[in-house]
Amino acid sequence: MPAPHTDDVTEGRHPVTDRRAEALEYDGDQLDREERAALRRVAGLSTELEDVTEVEYRQLRLERVVLASVWEDNGQATLEDAENSMHELAALAETAGSTVLDGVIQRRQKPDPATYLGSGKAVELREIVAAEGADTVVCDGELGPSQRRALEDVVKVKVIDRTALILDIFAQHAKSREGRAQVELAQLQYLLPRLRGWGESMSRQAGGRVAGGEGIGSRGPGETKIELDRRRINTRIAKLRREIAGMKTVRDTKRSARRAGRVPSVAIVGYTNAGKSSLLNRLTGAGVLVQDQLFATLDPTTRRTESEEGRGYTLSDTVGFVKRLPHQLVEAFRSTLEEAAQADVLLHVVDGSHPDPEGQVAAVHAVLAEVLDADEQTIDIPEIIAVNKADLAPADVLDRLRRAYPRVVVVSARTGEGVQELLESVEAALPRPEILVDVLLPYDRGDLVARLHDEGQVLSEEHTGQGTRLEAKVEEDLHGQLRDFAV
Repeated sequence: MPAPHTDDVTEGRHPVTDRRAEALEYDGDQLDREERAALRRVAGLSTELEDVTEVEYRQLRLERVVLASVWEDNGQATLEDAENSMHELAALAETAGSTVLDGVIQRRQKPDPATYLGSGKAVELREIVAAEGADTVVCDGELGPSQRRALEDVVKVKVIDRTALILDIFAQHAKSREGRAQVELAQLQYLLPRLRGWGESMSRQAGGRVAGGEGIGSRGPGETKIELDRRRINTRIAKLRREIAGMKTVRDTKRSARRAGRVPSVAIVGYTNAGKSSLLNRLTGAGVLVQDQLFATLDPTTRRTESEEGRGYTLSDTVGFVKRLPHQLVEAFRSTLEEAAQADVLLHVVDGSHPDPEGQVAAVHAVLAEVLDADEQTIDIPEIIAVNKADLAPADVLDRLRRAYPRVVVVSARTGEGVQELLESVEAALPRPEILVDVLLPYDRGDLVARLHDEGQVLSEEHTGQGTRLEAKVEEDLHGQLRDFAV
């Protein structure tokens, strides 16, 4: 026999509070994790031969990389900052699927314009690469086309920079149609100035052969191949811009619908791997992928939730930021980042266990300022800093962060510590109606009573013989429709 139905209100429980309590007990359904982990390794299938003299031997392996960085000793960055940046670069390389073998830091006033490290250190890097058996060098900075080519000529292996590495990670993790288009646009913008001919026949002009007696009509096409590549890339960039603009229209339409319904929005921003998706799952049960990996999620997710008093608002997860985020990505993902620019409240998630949490905050503020076309100090959207991973962070770091910023809440998305305090802080920061009204609504105007409860803040409600009398705070557009019913 099924249990008899009981009314939540009569039992002394609030359904919204119960749903919130249930959501705090788990870390989300992890809907994307099964898809990403669907391809599994099967043990015992190796066909590599111990005696490699019988057949031609080839070993399939991940890229083996050596990291290289320049510590610009100009008084602005310390050795600790350079080492933290190298650790982050190693995490980026592992996220891209490579194996990090070694890393070197060269102390210079500024990077060498020819080989990034300097000619002597580039030779030393070549010896390290040969000793480790590496096939790729990853530089912790953006290399110019000539720097990259000159360094490759010295170390004799492929050289990529930090920007290309981040673009590669984005290309691996983008799932939605808009995300893939944005990543492709960023990659093409990065590639365009770095094109070069494949072989001398495609990069040299043949006019000098006239002196050899070949005469008029024998002049080769010169750099036609590169020009054709540039033209194709520019055409593809223009097409991608048009497609993304069309997708932005759809996003703006959805956002304007929420605005028309007076639904406040909260944008979750923060450094990559700070725990934004974990926190979204903890607050709403969104089921977004959570993984200890940089840029694990790129596509924004928006979920609707309710405050303790029953007022609805949206929480939007955005793409993570990183120091020196490539400007191509900022430009390509501008339509996605505008979700943060149009928000009513910014929920800024910071990794409390990171060696440099203040640097993370500064990096996020710099990207937001670029998106908002403002200075870092003039971002006027209310911001709440949620210091995540409190179960791993040192106590002195948490105290330092509390003193450094005005609105700080220490939380742990894994254990649930501080989540209730964070919800209260977010709900307190949401914009509220400001116009006070005192109206008597006839009983046949239940639509206005419902709108007052949905869009306004009801202070008192009384049922009389003539209708429902309410005191409330409302927005300007609803105030105009209630003017005829004012007491």
